[in-house]
Amino acid sequence: MVEDQLLDRAYAALADPTRRWLLETLRQGDARITDLAAPLPMTFAGVSRHIGVLESAGLVQRDVRGRERWVSLRPDGLTVAQQWINEQSNFWSVRADALADRLRRKGNGQ
Repeated sequence: MVEDQLLDRAYAALADPTRRWLLETLRQGDARITDLAAPLPMTFAGVSRHIGVLESAGLVQRDVRGRERWVSLRPDGLTVAQQWINEQSNFWSVRADALADRLRRKGNGQ
């Protein structure tokens, strides 16, 4: 059940282009929220809400360093989503292989 909630939150977080941009930017390293907000056409509070969604999904974490708030990627943040995608890919690969075999047999008159 907890994994389902994390999966739902991860995909909801990834559905927004601003949040994807934040994640891509954080691949370069930890950043202050003010630096992340600067190039975006929204308020600091709006960026902070987006970061909250990413944090709730387990994709980033916030830290207080001195008087500033920093954001960093969580290395294992996409693990649940990646596992789900792998399971689905494996399932459909097996099904596609079975269909291809059946069509081959049918084409050979079997």
